[in-house]
Amino acid sequence: MHPSKVADDRTSLTSFLDYQRATLAMKCQGLDADQLKQRAVPTSSLTLLGLVRHAAEVETNWFRFVLNQEQLKPRWPAVDGVWGEFLVADADVDEAFTLWREACEGSRAVTDSFESLDDTVDFRGETISLRYVLTHMIEEYARHNGHADLLREAIDGTVGE
Repeated sequence: MHPSKVADDRTSLTSFLDYQRATLAMKCQGLDADQLKQRAVPTSSLTLLGLVRHAAEVETNWFRFVLNQEQLKPRWPAVDGVWGEFLVADADVDEAFTLWREACEGSRAVTDSFESLDDTVDFRGETISLRYVLTHMIEEYARHNGHADLLREAIDGTVGE
């Protein structure tokens, strides 16, 4: 469902973020584990499953680590300078999607705990607002959904949204 064209700021931002999340899910729909792990370009480690795992990490980092000030460790540590979430050869597809959905729910809970979009936290000496995080997350998903478009088209020719 497309976000409202007349909603207030908070509803607009959270709806657009949910729309972007749904777009990533749609790009992965109907594919098997091998297809979700398939690279579109041999020189890139980018895969749809890697994008899902990356989204789980980014959701967790911005909402729980930054906004909620929780002490967390990466689920998939980097290996030889490559972000671990993109190393999917042995990844469990069901686990990745479960962790991503849980991360999104956690992000919604953190968002709901803030009274205003303009509420801020101090993160390592920098002031960060809920408004900034929501806007950044929309940008993050939109960029990676563009990658997902290309990956999906390379896998089975499916294009759109």
